[in-house]
Amino acid sequence: MSDYARYQDGVYADATNGALPHLPYDHDELRDRAREILDPGPFGYVEGSAGRERTADANVEAFSRYALRPRGLRPGAENAGDTGVTLFGERYPSPLLTAPVGVLQQVHPESERALARGANALGVPLVLSTAASTSMEEVAEVADSWWYQLYWPGDDELAESFVRRATAAGARAIVVTTDTSRLGWRPRDLSRGHLPFLRGQGTANYYGDPVFRSRLKEEPEPGGVLTEAVLHFLGSFSNRALSTDNIARIRDWTDLPVLVKGVVRADEAEELVDAGIDGIVVSNHGGRQVDAAVAALDALPEVVEAVGDRAEVLFDSGVRSGADVVVTMALGAKAVLVGRPWVYGLAVDGAAGVEHVLRSILAEVQITAELMGRDVADLSADDVRRRP
Repeated sequence: MSDYARYQDGVYADATNGALPHLPYDHDELRDRAREILDPGPFGYVEGSAGRERTADANVEAFSRYALRPRGLRPGAENAGDTGVTLFGERYPSPLLTAPVGVLQQVHPESERALARGANALGVPLVLSTAASTSMEEVAEVADSWWYQLYWPGDDELAESFVRRATAAGARAIVVTTDTSRLGWRPRDLSRGHLPFLRGQGTANYYGDPVFRSRLKEEPEPGGVLTEAVLHFLGSFSNRALSTDNIARIRDWTDLPVLVKGVVRADEAEELVDAGIDGIVVSNHGGRQVDAAVAALDALPEVVEAVGDRAEVLFDSGVRSGADVVVTMALGAKAVLVGRPWVYGLAVDGAAGVEHVLRSILAEVQITAELMGRDVADLSADDVRRRP
């Protein structure tokens, strides 16, 4: 059993000796610190969302509508608070994964390498974005545990190449994101004309792919602006007619578990599970794709009910704290992806900033679960109520 809660003891002990924390523990303070460091374009890209950003706000606000029910008397629960979970037959020390976030080079020069080192320190798997700044093979050299997130391109041969490369490189699962058939309407990016892909950023997995390169007349130029490679990348980024038939083809390319991310409807979850998908990630892309969409947390219970025990249900969008993680687990999620908080940590202090954020969340998860008298894997609907 990992004892993440001891982090709190160490902080207080260090402070007694005059060593105060140099990184904040409050999410908003950390975000503001990142705002001071990053240029307006990259900060707006990370913080911003679609339209009037009502979906992003709703994701966070939804957590205030659910109340945990701690238990003061818990005989036989001396060791409550175990954070371990089992996913697809593999044991993980905590329910946390880092959500796929692309173009990390605009946040920190070490991008995914720093993310991997910070996540490794806690045993947290990272979910690597297709739009990463570092190729999957290079990430595999650094990351102890990682999953691969696939933006299904318009070129099925390229999709197959991505999946086969990820499998060969050591990914432990494939996560197909289906809510990004095109980029959402994002006013913060539009007001600054900030789209890093136009500058050849976030293209490492493409430029190093043999299928992608075979489509080009010239060698791709890293960092080039509006080059042939950039234009081909933009033209092939997404498949706008993705269906369960497409996704089922992954079974011919890999024997890894296959999840679909971007589900907020029970009927779509049922369709995917009927097609043989191993896992569903309830997510609205952190509010970055559709404005005024349903909060991901509000969608979670109906998806959990629809899926039952036929597939694993994971959660993403709006998580800012360890207590948020506990709420999602009580509502039926088997694991939780967290995004923006560790990105701000990366911006402020590289790998150490990522580790700080993840360690803080996991310490709160363990402390909260212990005070609930539960192991996180045993949290249930009995431990949470929707507020009147």
